[in-house]
Parts: sequence; C-alpha cells; structure tokens
Amino acid sequence: MTHITITAFMVVLMANWNRFADEPFKITTKRSDDRIEVKSQDDKTVFVVRSPVGISNATIERTTEQWPDKVMIQFRLKGLESVKLSSGNTKLEASVSSHDGDVRLWKDGKEDSLLESKSSYWMEIKILDSDSKPTKAIPLKDGYFEMQLSKRFFEGNPKLLKVEWVDFYRN
Repeated sequence: MTHITITAFMVVLMANWNRFADEPFKITTKRSDDRIEVKSQDDKTVFVVRSPVGISNATIERTTEQWPDKVMIQFRLKGLESVKLSSGNTKLEASVSSHDGDVRLWKDGKEDSLLESKSSYWMEIKILDSDSKPTKAIPLKDGYFEMQLSKRFFEGNPKLLKVEWVDFYRN
C-alpha cells in the first residue's frame, strides 16, 4: 500500500468512526439475506425485520446502558404464524392465524394459558396493510405485523433480545 492509499483509508475510517462507534445495537441474523433496520421515531425505537425466506432468527444486543423506553418490532413478512421473543428469563410467543388473523400470545411456553390484555407482558400485535391501515387479509401484500414490547419484558435490563419468526409453516 502506498502512503496516499493508507492516508485515504484513514480519512474514510475516521470520518465514519462515530457512526460505527455510536451504534446502540449489534444485530446478528441467522441468514445473510435477513435484514433488521433500526429506526428512531419520536420516542421509540423500531426494529424492522425483513426475511426473504420467512423462517429465521436474530439476536439484538444493546451496546448502551439500557434499552429504550419504547421498543417496537415490525415484521415485513406475508404471514406471522410464529414469533418467539426472549430477553433474560422472559420468553414470549405469539401466533397470527393465516386463516382469520386471530392473534394469540403466551409466556414461557404455556400455550394453553394465553395472556390477556391486562397482563404486564401484553403486546398488541397489529396487522397493517401497505398504507399502514389495519387489515386481516393474510398473506400480506407489502404490509407488516407490528408489536410494541412491554417495559416489563426488559425487566432486569438484559443485554440481549432474541427473536425467532416463521411466516408460514411449510408441509
């Protein structure tokens, strides 16, 4: 490498250093074509999940002192027959029926004991079309599933958030 090439590399590195050093999350996806984009909107952080295959998982590690006050996840998938979320000792699972859009949510693998809206772990799962309007039409066409995680989900300030998803079960 010439001196000019090394200098140019150092200039580019220094110009982008803060961008890399200040990233509040380290995201690792199972598949190379999965993408999780982080957006800050108003007073919330939104993780936008895109997965061409539709079955995968990811780990989101915070690099800051604590999780944001409001954390939302958007799944840009055609369906969401299974989602599993875990942080620390808390495990939540949900299912959105591809037949009628009915949503089910449970904790710690207890599918026969569904959570109710008054639970401190409750998260509403919205099914939205491409115009961000509510829909029950699955498979979605350019729509998304959106959920806001409860503060209780991050109790104890765990370092990691693990996310698994299945758009549609395959036979």
